[in-house]
Amino acid sequence: MPLLPGPSRLPRPHRGRPGVVGAEQPSPVERDAVVDCGVYIDGERDNEVESYRKALDKAEAGGGFVWIGLHEPTEAQLTDIAEEFGLHPLAVEDAVNAHQRPKLERYEGMLFAVFKTVRYVPHETVTETSQIVESGEVMVFVGDHFVVTVRHGEHGDLRGIRRRLESDDELLRLGPMAVLYTVADRIVDDYVSVADALQADVDEIEQSVLAPERTREIERIYQLKREVLELKHAVAPLELPMRLLVSQFAKGKGSLKAYFRDVEDHLTRVREQVTGYDELLTSILQVAFAQVQIHENEDMRKISAWVAIAAVPTAVAGIYGMNFDHMPELRWRFGYPLVLLVIFTACTLLYRGFKRNGWL
Repeated sequence: MPLLPGPSRLPRPHRGRPGVVGAEQPSPVERDAVVDCGVYIDGERDNEVESYRKALDKAEAGGGFVWIGLHEPTEAQLTDIAEEFGLHPLAVEDAVNAHQRPKLERYEGMLFAVFKTVRYVPHETVTETSQIVESGEVMVFVGDHFVVTVRHGEHGDLRGIRRRLESDDELLRLGPMAVLYTVADRIVDDYVSVADALQADVDEIEQSVLAPERTREIERIYQLKREVLELKHAVAPLELPMRLLVSQFAKGKGSLKAYFRDVEDHLTRVREQVTGYDELLTSILQVAFAQVQIHENEDMRKISAWVAIAAVPTAVAGIYGMNFDHMPELRWRFGYPLVLLVIFTACTLLYRGFKRNGWL
């Protein structure tokens, strides 16, 4: 029984493609795009392949599959491979252009999955311009006898995943869907690692905002919230594709359904964790805004109190500066000291009153 219903590929020309062992020498650009290519039959890798076409023929004849890994291929490079493996043109267009939302689409004879990869960028402290979460993309074409992975970005290297799978003969025998599981598992594990690393940044921001010292953290909170949203945009849209993989596409031979269910559980955990960060940062941002308003009110009260105190000598000096002839105590010997005493007493009483009420 084929892994996916329907024809496994579109008609393709009978010609070998460069980029694999023994083929005619490809251009330098194409050599850079093809990271690795191998045929896997009965849990073993076969590197003696002359072309993509012969690799696919050998995989079909032996009940195995071809796995080609690409890094940021051009449209021409991926179109050439698409002709050999019958990749749907809409999926090819998405894989070339990148910047796609995580998704799982089913075309005739193949599945097309898009994952966002993430990496935690080490830093000493969060600033207004910190890049904390760096993202990339991995696209996976899965057919009955082939897997084509396309990676965008400088992180999320799949060679470690290939080595892990090649060391597990039992899992490798489960076919192309085992590759899809391994890729999904590694990417979701990266989500968990990044989410755990973000915990320290969220805690540091929270402690800084709630500290008794007066700080201005709004810019830092906003930047961290943007970085958390970057992770959330990778995690949240992947829930439905993982649910579909568990319920529809992981059935059949082996226990891949249990494997995909495990990935779904990890994804649910990290989604809840990231959602919690987002909500907590929203609350922290509101607290920071409230603190700014409180500090501004305190400043206004202090200014108002000092203005009220300064108003007493200002009023007295203004009255006695009008130069009228008939004013009380103008000719009195102790008039000047008395006025100073009145001003000092009134200002002292006002200061003590404002201090008692917390205005100063």
